[in-house]
Amino acid sequence: MIKNLKWNALVIMLLFTLQSFAQTKKTETSIGHSIQISLKPYQNIKIYIGTNYGNNRVLADSAILNEKSEGVFQSAKKLTPGIYFVVSPKFAILFDFLVDETQKFKIIADTTNLSNVSFIGSNENLIFSSYSKSINLVGSQLNAIETNFKLAKTAKDSADITLQYNNKKKELVEKRKAIIKEQPKSMTAFFLNVMQRPEAPAIPIVKGKADSVYPFYYVKNHFWDDVIFNDNRLIRTPFFETKLDEYFKNYVSREPDSIIEEVQYMLTVAKTGKEIYPFLLFKFTNKYINPEFMGQDKVFLHIYQNFFAKGDTVLLNEASKKSITERAYSMMANQLGLAAPPLVLNDLEDKKISLYDIVSPYTFVAFWDPTCSHCKLEIPRVDSFYKAIWSGLKVKVLSVNINFKELTLWKTFIKENKLEAWTHAYQTEADLNNEVKAGKPTTIRQLYDVFKTPTFYLLDANKKIIAKNLSIEQFNDFLINTNNKKERK
Repeated sequence: MIKNLKWNALVIMLLFTLQSFAQTKKTETSIGHSIQISLKPYQNIKIYIGTNYGNNRVLADSAILNEKSEGVFQSAKKLTPGIYFVVSPKFAILFDFLVDETQKFKIIADTTNLSNVSFIGSNENLIFSSYSKSINLVGSQLNAIETNFKLAKTAKDSADITLQYNNKKKELVEKRKAIIKEQPKSMTAFFLNVMQRPEAPAIPIVKGKADSVYPFYYVKNHFWDDVIFNDNRLIRTPFFETKLDEYFKNYVSREPDSIIEEVQYMLTVAKTGKEIYPFLLFKFTNKYINPEFMGQDKVFLHIYQNFFAKGDTVLLNEASKKSITERAYSMMANQLGLAAPPLVLNDLEDKKISLYDIVSPYTFVAFWDPTCSHCKLEIPRVDSFYKAIWSGLKVKVLSVNINFKELTLWKTFIKENKLEAWTHAYQTEADLNNEVKAGKPTTIRQLYDVFKTPTFYLLDANKKIIAKNLSIEQFNDFLINTNNKKERK
């Protein structure tokens, strides 16, 4: 079946410098790969080979077919071994094949019969092709059985069809096991090992009690059997990154320390892999620099301190190096559980006030800009929760204007929205300039990671950070749950 080729941009937020797939100038004396191809009925036209970079597809080389439908993918640069595919002139994937270390073989195919692609000079592709044909046959038989479910008229019919279907699925499993057993060192066996998930065992009975968590930990502990994270072939597949995402979603706790343990292990093992290491490093960096769940930015800090800060910034261009370093320093002072950085500001009457002078079981700190349209929506919503619920929980709100150029607009907004119950403050331009002149490495924006507005924090009675980067509704739920736990003690 011809598959449409959907091109996804490699979204690397910090503009990481990745290894280029640009074709090296072809020469006769230096050949890294030479893959001959006969692909009928195409003539005098360019075709391509592509591969995966995780979940993204990229082109790896091109060739011009002559009047005999023959051409060659050839370059002084070796291809990273893995799963590749032939791409038509209209950018449709025609069929898959394997590239191993040899990288000198011939492909013979006809687009009118892509189920009968043949290979000369590549034992890996002979194994892969034979396996693929047998699997495709069983797959078509499974599809045929599935259609019979609609024709079932009795319970016995359904039971018979279900039995046929299950037997065919077992046949698929047995074929996979046979390849792994009979060709254990083949690339096909390697990729099948990467693809497979452990089957959860039955719940065992230990000392008369059911150990219900055993199946979960069995699957987790065997999820990466036969996979070594420094193997560059892993990212030249369409399934490794999907399996990686599944593992972190279903088998790793959302607690930052649990994630850090997994990330540290994978990156440490992968470090000798020329391509897999930067792939994993950038994937984890992108995932946790702006994490889905509160507190997981701690994972990004760990990555920065243990990898980038120890020399791996050579993998970054200058703009990315600057961005990632500044982002890390902006997070260091405001991690969950740390004491909030001191704030000495001016109030509405230009009197000095300190965050640490506010006495309350909870302090909600809101950094915002009176010219920010989103702030104009969110700040009144904070006040609604404050008046309805938070004031009853003895929450105090410190509202910090980060734009000293708009004091009139700021005061007008406070008055019009009746926010007088809060403590309002701002840092003067003179105080900011004095900090800069004194050589202080961080400003309020950096100390509290205010790279967008509004930015909110929730502090406990000792001014330790207990919540951040949540929606107002999530802050409300967190406050209520935290307060209920305190009352039950």
